[in-house]
Amino acid sequence: MLIREREVNVKTPTGDMRSTLFVPKITTDDQNITFPGVILYSEIYQVTGPVERLGRRLAGEGYVVLAPDVYHEYETGSMGYSDEAGERGNSLKTEKPLASYDSDAVAAAAWLKDAPECNGRLGTFGVCLGGGLALRAALAVPEVRAAACFFATDIHNRGLGAPDPSVPHSIDSLDKLNGEALMVWGNQDTHIPYDDLTTIRNAFRAANANFQWLEFNAAHAFMRDNGGKGRYDPAISHLAWEAAFELFQRRLTFGLVDDGLTRIRAD
Repeated sequence: MLIREREVNVKTPTGDMRSTLFVPKITTDDQNITFPGVILYSEIYQVTGPVERLGRRLAGEGYVVLAPDVYHEYETGSMGYSDEAGERGNSLKTEKPLASYDSDAVAAAAWLKDAPECNGRLGTFGVCLGGGLALRAALAVPEVRAAACFFATDIHNRGLGAPDPSVPHSIDSLDKLNGEALMVWGNQDTHIPYDDLTTIRNAFRAANANFQWLEFNAAHAFMRDNGGKGRYDPAISHLAWEAAFELFQRRLTFGLVDDGLTRIRAD
């Protein structure tokens, strides 16, 4: 499927959030066709080339994709891959208040639902920092039906956001998940110790949350296709994509609330 892309600004309580929009391209004869919407969350480096390629892949499969600058209050656009950018991104993820991540998610979801190309069914997709944000957005926005979260950081250690006792961390809020989460991990991921994966999985079960859990023999960021640090694994990335599209087809494309095995709490 052909696609179009452009930059847009999403109004949030903490200022404009620059975002990249990826949209399936339709002909003039198909103007009444609409598609599900997906919020695409990036790594700590914001919307880099590899993240743009994720957005194009999703849009090419029939989704309206909004990729926001996760640190829009502090940085605009790609921060690039460098040691300095990594230090900056890791610093910002704990400087930005948790409540701001949530208000960003609410604003992005509202923007997508109002987009003329979107049919109102919403999902999230994220990698690394964005994996945790994709899950958090599904907790903050009840309308999110499906969240595809890859090697999600900062869940196990409650490491996201400036400390605020009034705003619970994601691992303590999994009972708020209305949709279905797909959690995908690499067994060789040194960012998330294996014992902590067990802690996260047990928290999902204790919350009686609707989720799938996949573990691959892969490193952290195995879907980042720039070859950086020798982690990219095309074959395992293909399997991860297949799992994500299976979830999105059931919950977003087909719009199933009850798929015969699991039921989500969608309006």
